[in-house]
Amino acid sequence: MKRYLMKAILSVVTLTTPLLAEVAVVANSSVGVSEISTDDLKRVFLGAKSSLSDGSNVEPVLLQAGAAHEAFLKEYVGKTDAALRNHFKSLVFTGKGSMPKSFASDAEVVAYVAKTKGAIGYVSNAGAAAGVKRIAVR
Repeated sequence: MKRYLMKAILSVVTLTTPLLAEVAVVANSSVGVSEISTDDLKRVFLGAKSSLSDGSNVEPVLLQAGAAHEAFLKEYVGKTDAALRNHFKSLVFTGKGSMPKSFASDAEVVAYVAKTKGAIGYVSNAGAAAGVKRIAVR
C-alpha cells in the first residue's frame, strides 16, 4: 500500500510541476546595460518603458510560442500569451503603443536583435548565439 501511495504522489507532483525552459535575455550591442531588473524588464515587455538606465532606447522582441516564450511570460511579465496580446491590442487601439515584433524561432529572434539597434528579446538558453549580448536579470 505504501508503495502505491508513493507512486501516486510522485505522479501527481510530476504532472503538476511545469517544465521550465531556461530563458536567456539578449540585446543588440547598442544596448549599453549588461543587467536589467525584473521590474524594468517587465515594463519594457509591457510597452511601459522604452529606455533603460543608461539612456539606451529599447524595442521588445517576442517569440511567438514555445516553452521559452511561456516561461518568459510567466517568470518576468506575469501574463499569459493571450493576456499579453490583449494588452498590446488595447495599446494599439488607444494609440498608446504598437505590437512588438514576434518571431517563430530563437534563430529569427537572434537575427533580428543582432541587426536592430535597441532590440531586446529572449530565447531558450540553447538559442543564445553570436551577434547579440546576454543581459543578466536581477
